[in-house]
Amino acid sequence: MKKIITLTALALCFTFAYDVSAQMSKAEAKEWKKRAKALVKNPEQYKQLLDENKSLKGQVTSLRTELGNVDDRIAEKDEQILSYQSQVSDLRNELTRVQSQAQSQPVSNEPASNIDESRGVVFKVQIGAFTQKDLSKYKDNARNFSEEEEGGVRRYTIGVFREYWDADTFKKYLREMGVKDAWVVSYRDGQRVPIKDVLEGVSKS
Repeated sequence: MKKIITLTALALCFTFAYDVSAQMSKAEAKEWKKRAKALVKNPEQYKQLLDENKSLKGQVTSLRTELGNVDDRIAEKDEQILSYQSQVSDLRNELTRVQSQAQSQPVSNEPASNIDESRGVVFKVQIGAFTQKDLSKYKDNARNFSEEEEGGVRRYTIGVFREYWDADTFKKYLREMGVKDAWVVSYRDGQRVPIKDVLEGVSKS
């Protein structure tokens, strides 16, 4: 086995030296011939070079495989980015559509705090009805806080709304804060009327 390695090394070295000498100067060719002869005389070194070369080729193959995996992951990330960009574009289009729709709808110029209760239908939230309690002294210090008295019963309401659902939302907030008896009442042209008369089909809780 050792002889085969030596002969193979000798053949390769002289072939290499011949090819190199055709491209190098005489001094360079002479130097490489000396190195080739030294390598032939030491087959173990030659074998070591072959083993090292094989190992390096294996590392190159491994790195190429790893690089291929990285390319695959990059391609996957690129697809995700394209998907996210598409979603963002869709959301922007939806936002533009909603904004355009909102701008096209008529907007009331009547501020909520200046609603004319004597005209049209309005809604309030009643927070209590009492026979023994009188809160009238507070109504002048609280905006949209009002009192009605009928048959010795004082009813107190808070808020004035044109839309039932705005009043209903406010009622729910009051209940969450502990005002358990809060409920929506309705008025037409300043007169209290049953809510079913002004808003048929509304589900109330």
